[in-house]
Amino acid sequence: MAVTMCQVMGFVLGVLGTGGIIAATALDPWSTEDLYDNPVTAIFSYSGLWRNCVRQSSGFTECRPYFTILGLPGLFQAVRALMIVGIVLGAIGTLIAIFALKCLRMGNMEDSVKATMTLASGVMFILGGICGIAGVSIFANLIVVNFNFTTYSSGVGFGGGGGFGGIGGGGFGNTLTPRYTFGSALFVGWIGGAVLVVGGIMMCLACRGLHSDSFRYKGTSYRPPTQSVVYKSEGKPRTNYDESFRAHSMADGRQLRDYV
Repeated sequence: MAVTMCQVMGFVLGVLGTGGIIAATALDPWSTEDLYDNPVTAIFSYSGLWRNCVRQSSGFTECRPYFTILGLPGLFQAVRALMIVGIVLGAIGTLIAIFALKCLRMGNMEDSVKATMTLASGVMFILGGICGIAGVSIFANLIVVNFNFTTYSSGVGFGGGGGFGGIGGGGFGNTLTPRYTFGSALFVGWIGGAVLVVGGIMMCLACRGLHSDSFRYKGTSYRPPTQSVVYKSEGKPRTNYDESFRAHSMADGRQLRDYV
């Protein structure tokens, strides 16, 4: 019962984690504009893996997809590839886990085969979660580097005594150069990848339990017969040969004497 519960929980977490990675990949707000110390609030821009969007204060939103592939940075394309690989691995692991469930009987499939399929789905869940977490982390690192560079470049003053954040005489602040920070899609991707990894670990633990059940010896113990055989004594002694053989022997002897 515990093995079945662990397998079902790993399957549910794997499905939820795969859904989280799919949602994070499809969402637009991977990087959102930082409105801290920015008086221009009429326009709010955010971007994702597939398009860049601008939202006005009136509520009108306009999105422009990326029409190029070769013009994008290499790390950006790596993030796309990692997220797609994570989705594919999670989907394949989910499909295998459906047929590997112990509570689902399909023909004469043995527990050892289900254990192997459970292990395969668990490994795919773990790899898919790692790919999702790695992709989101790489994109977050790009945001951090861009944020620090934008803060430094926008905080340098032109009138001498430049500093950070617009401190300095006669310098431009960070009002003209937008800065971007973490969007909600990053947290969805991190949570989805972590849930997918936990589901894969639970599937691997369930595989160990299924292997122990399949290799357990299921034999029948030998029991000696309990009822005793009662031998009844007869009037004449019991011989080791058949009576018919004795009659034939006597007849052959009589024929031999008659011939002599």
